Amino acid sequence: MKLCRFAVSALVFAVSAATMSAADPPPWAYGFEGPPQAGAAPTAIGPANTDQTPRSLPGATAQYARAQIANRFGPADWFPNDHPQMPDVVAHGKQPNVWACGLCHYPNGKGRAENAGVSGLSAEYFIHTMYDFKEGNRKSADPRKANTNLMVQFAKNMTDDEIKAAAEYFGSIKWTRWIKVVETKTVPKTKPSNGLFLIEGTEMEPLGNRIVETPLNAEATEVLRDPHSGFTAYVPVGALKKGEALVTKGGGKTIACANCHGSDLKGLGPVPGLAGRSPSYLMRQMYDMQQGFRKGSWTQLMKPVVANLTTDEMMNIVAYTASLTP
Repeated sequence: MKLCRFAVSALVFAVSAATMSAADPPPWAYGFEGPPQAGAAPTAIGPANTDQTPRSLPGATAQYARAQIANRFGPADWFPNDHPQMPDVVAHGKQPNVWACGLCHYPNGKGRAENAGVSGLSAEYFIHTMYDFKEGNRKSADPRKANTNLMVQFAKNMTDDEIKAAAEYFGSIKWTRWIKVVETKTVPKTKPSNGLFLIEGTEMEPLGNRIVETPLNAEATEVLRDPHSGFTAYVPVGALKKGEALVTKGGGKTIACANCHGSDLKGLGPVPGLAGRSPSYLMRQMYDMQQGFRKGSWTQLMKPVVANLTTDEMMNIVAYTASLTP
């Protein structure tokens, strides 16, 4: 008897999930389809883009070539009236070893699933995080994730004043809704591209026990780096209810997140907000902390919080927090 394509996809996903050991980082959170193999190395960073074809975005007054959009030391700023004046390190970085913060995190600090949304973070938390990178306290559980190594490089080559300027700039911009969370059993088929999962047609596949966080518009995000084009996070059916129980009550496995992150999970003092943030990013942080890849003095406060959580429980937690209004 022949199996339909949907059934075959479900079987393949189930087999791959079954063969993944408990020590393997969840690949979907790190931008990959499967776990890292022995001896895996960081994904190579490609050369600078040289495409000079003019591009445009609805609502933007200027046109930019792809080479300018992806310029590591002066990327295009489509909507300059959306944000305060950028410090030089945010707008241009510092050649040759510090890329402009605005390239990956966008001038408005929204960021993308493969990096971090940094707007709305307290300056104190931002600075502390940069020093964790600088001092070797932040690494990735998945050795293929190259942009973690880039952040270490950037932090080591930034001055105290540059780190402070970036922290105060992004901290002055409010975090607003950027991600739509959808509970579902099936999702559009995607392919990984530079840490993002991009929809590649109309074919559907089983979601299984993972989150697929994908741009609303692949070209707007990956090619044009549109800071107005957000994401959809597809999560398993029932994940939000399970996550809410863990987040609000702990369920005997952890403590209520509100104890440190505020009653509305929008942050409390230097403790970062969780509401409406990327589930892929938050999953990486929880797993990295649990497995000892993310360290530092503040991380030690999170170690007992995540110590007893399974990968699925962490997935349910980040699905729920991503669904909240920031």
